[in-house]
Amino acid sequence: MSSEKAKQPLLYVVAEDSLEVKNQAEGQRATFPEPQICSICGGSGFEIVPGKGARRCVCKKENSKDKLFAASRIPRRYENCTFETYIPVKGNQHSWNAFGNATRLADEYLIEGHKTGRGLLFMGPVGVGKTHLAVAILQRLMDRYGVQCLFYEFGSLLKEIQNSYNPISQTSELKVLAPIYTADVLVLDELGAAKPTDWVRDTMMQIINTRYNDRKLTVFTTNYLDKHRREGDEVLEERIGIRLRSRLYEMCKTVFIEGEDYRKSFDS
Repeated sequence: MSSEKAKQPLLYVVAEDSLEVKNQAEGQRATFPEPQICSICGGSGFEIVPGKGARRCVCKKENSKDKLFAASRIPRRYENCTFETYIPVKGNQHSWNAFGNATRLADEYLIEGHKTGRGLLFMGPVGVGKTHLAVAILQRLMDRYGVQCLFYEFGSLLKEIQNSYNPISQTSELKVLAPIYTADVLVLDELGAAKPTDWVRDTMMQIINTRYNDRKLTVFTTNYLDKHRREGDEVLEERIGIRLRSRLYEMCKTVFIEGEDYRKSFDS
């Protein structure tokens, strides 16, 4: 390295709002903020427990949780959907049963769920709390156990896959599908909402069959039922196909929720 290059100062890219940048050409120095050091571990990442040794510091655990929540793709609309904020409808056995199944799945995940890969299929009309409970499962798994979770509304997922489709190689980019395949726990919201074309059904089968074979736990929500409620209504099997509905019987416990649309309470 020449002496000319050795004398050149190192350049840094910094956020304008994090420090005061001054014109170095005028011989002035830039002032950098003092780094924040954890008072428990002193920045080492480990805290000493007298008589027991060292353990991971809480500051590292919190950072890990933040990353898990950020990567989960839970929409802002649902970020406060937890078991603590879910209120089962008084006198509605369906609501209480769904709440019990959801909390049991989350609390027993380390004992049972991650081994069997058997999730839940929340089935019922709009506005009865299906998505709230599905997200609450993810929230508890990430918060208590550090489980890698992912949320996708099914129509949005299909749209992302379509947008990443490469007509030359005729494959969808792995960067879209890989997280869907590998997430420890996946919520697929609004199953059956997309128009049931051959491509949609093939894509659903590819995704769900991969997770089924790998025993990856999946939680589904759907507004479609297994029986016709009114003349002209479609059932879930008609929306997703016989093969996929059959697969879901083994992959998930079906939990039906009946009740009034809670969103109507906002129109008052």
